Amino acid sequence: MKQFLLIVGLVLSVFVVNAQSDTILLQFSGLVLTEEGNDLVPLPFTNITIKGTQRGTYANLDGFFSIVASKGDTVVFSAVGFKTAEYELPRNLKDNRYYIMHLMVEDTLTLPVTMIYPWPSREHFRIEFLEMDVSDEMYDRAIANLNEKTLSKLREGVPKDGVETGTMHLQQQARDYYTIGQMPQQNIFNPLAWRDFFKSWKEGKYRKKQE
Repeated sequence: MKQFLLIVGLVLSVFVVNAQSDTILLQFSGLVLTEEGNDLVPLPFTNITIKGTQRGTYANLDGFFSIVASKGDTVVFSAVGFKTAEYELPRNLKDNRYYIMHLMVEDTLTLPVTMIYPWPSREHFRIEFLEMDVSDEMYDRAIANLNEKTLSKLREGVPKDGVETGTMHLQQQARDYYTIGQMPQQNIFNPLAWRDFFKSWKEGKYRKKQE
């Protein structure tokens, strides 16, 4: 009976080893490129994630990335202004390293710059500008519009454009990747955060606004 159990255990261990070999991890690396003119250039800060999981990374300034994956995983490439693409890792890999060069395609159209003038020509603009009579009322209005408080309200109320939104998105992702797998940094121990707090407090930004 003991010999029978020993043989069964050996057979099961062989099946377990074979199953583990089918899901062996591999180091998946590569370059993310895009077409610029007639040349291929690196595409930095491209997001590379394993589909169906919370694991991922992003390409550095040279477009290089490296992540641990499994055979058969679907890898998702995404970047602001480019079409999201998927790549399935081969299941019959014999090595534990795999390298590719992935090309990203733009998802936006760049239109040529068009200059629009309220005057037919530069000469007409020069004549009108030199003959312009700026009244005191217009001058006071211009000074009021350039006031720091007015500009601050405009910065808070005007929505951000695509470049600012993309930059903030990349910065947020970089912060998340920096602390992945561990507790994020607490600002209570950050002297720069305390400096900004005291500055805002002195400027009265935490006072209740009178209705």
